[in-house]
Amino acid sequence: MPKQAHLRGVESQKRQRQYEHIKASAKKYGKPLSTAKRIAAATVNKERRKKGEAKN
Repeated sequence: MPKQAHLRGVESQKRQRQYEHIKASAKKYGKPLSTAKRIAAATVNKERRKKGEAKN
């Protein structure tokens, strides 16, 4: 299994998969890795806030 980047503060495997999927999608559309990571983290954190999994 490939080593996955750890999203700080996220223990859920679902959110880790979501992060990796969004990061891969952003890379596919030509975004630099640093931008792809930032987009993925922001999106996952937004979903966590919506679902009450994170502090506001």
